[in-house]
Amino acid sequence: MVSPCKIGSPAGLTDGASGPETASDVPVVEASAPIPAEAEALVQDQTSAPVLKPSPVTASASIPAPASTGALSADSQPRSVSPSAPASLPVPPSAPSSLSASKALLFSAACGLAVANIYYAQPLLDALASELGVAPAAVGLVVTVTQIFYALGLLLLVPLGDLLNRRRLIVVQILLSAGALLIVGTAPSALVLLAGLAAVGLLAVVTQVLVAYASTLASSAERGRVVGVVQSGIVIGILLARTFAGTLTDLAGWRSVYLISALLMFVTGAALYRILPDVHHTKTELSYPRLLRSVFALFIEERLLRIRAVLAFLIFTVFSTLWTALVLPLSAPPLSLSHTAVGAFGLAGAAGALAAARAGRLADRGLGQRTTGLALVLLLASWGFIGFTPHSLAAAVIGVILLDLAVQAVHVTNQSLIFTVRPEARSRLTAGYMIFYSLGSATGAIASTSLYAIGGWNGVCLFGAAVSGLALLFWAVTRGRGPE
Repeated sequence: MVSPCKIGSPAGLTDGASGPETASDVPVVEASAPIPAEAEALVQDQTSAPVLKPSPVTASASIPAPASTGALSADSQPRSVSPSAPASLPVPPSAPSSLSASKALLFSAACGLAVANIYYAQPLLDALASELGVAPAAVGLVVTVTQIFYALGLLLLVPLGDLLNRRRLIVVQILLSAGALLIVGTAPSALVLLAGLAAVGLLAVVTQVLVAYASTLASSAERGRVVGVVQSGIVIGILLARTFAGTLTDLAGWRSVYLISALLMFVTGAALYRILPDVHHTKTELSYPRLLRSVFALFIEERLLRIRAVLAFLIFTVFSTLWTALVLPLSAPPLSLSHTAVGAFGLAGAAGALAAARAGRLADRGLGQRTTGLALVLLLASWGFIGFTPHSLAAAVIGVILLDLAVQAVHVTNQSLIFTVRPEARSRLTAGYMIFYSLGSATGAIASTSLYAIGGWNGVCLFGAAVSGLALLFWAVTRGRGPE
């Protein structure tokens, strides 16, 4: 602690001389403010000198003095710090800070709107097949093409988050998505529709850039919670996309879904440009080709990523199996539900997804493995209810809630865990992990419609239950083999 001190001596005194001093002779300077680097260096030089040289007292001589020189003022002891360790230095701007609740919700909403674009088609498959002349057994190709290009986007675009300015990357991708949605909404043929949906899938990976960016902004103690909040927006976007699409299709046709979504994406891009924090992060020094190769290198180097990626493939195969094929028994006799009613099942799934948001907090507390195991048990059990869908809508609702709760709990836990592996490579970790997510979704989409054409709803449910059981078995076998 350094109290106010007097610097220098009255003019005319020689080295070592003493004389009377008053408060008016020497200005008093407190050392409680942050000290510039130049002044601190000067102080250190003075401290190392055996004797302070006398100098005339002027206004420009008011610099912090070392504790070993000058007379201490006994009548006041203000709070101060040592010149060599100022306590009020600002926190470096690159230090991770806690993401505010409002910004976390902004990330969540943007993710939900962006990811919904690749799921609008699922409750509309029968309408698309009818208008564009696609065979019912092959209509799952609409979803599969979107998911395949989503996987390509994960590989080609998401790693750019470690190389480029993330704020600009996010805004550009969202605005380009608006253009792709316009192509889909005005498509005159199945070929143009597929081309537009391929572009939509490629650009929808902006959600993963947003997730990685949010995890960077969050403090390490809250990363799981923030990932859970943002991921909830993605899940709600996926599920409410069906409600949104079904309702609009009944009101104004399926094309209105994509045209309105294009407008929403444009507004979202403009809002993010104004509000999204432009925080500089440590960028990789790798070139773009080496950056892409490093995604595959991460799989070789990180066991945790390999395990969680396989789980992602399995659970999203199950997820896509249900949601791609569900429209077929619900819209067929004896149920014959409208697109609005089919889309309303997304509300049940959203309820399960919201309940899964706490999975990230459990991962923060070291309970990631236990959460994964319990969720996979629920995933397998959900098919016991889903199997009764043609006979009981109540059973279908219960099954949908359980399945979405289980899938999203595992998904949030997976991401919370892999983000702790390589902080400097979060975008690439996300890309590698989500490639398996997308491949699983594509597999479930094409398998479910094909199985429905062959074995009906029972064939779909047997496949979903089998993959769920395989996921539980894989988790049990890999659990405990190395730290997670």
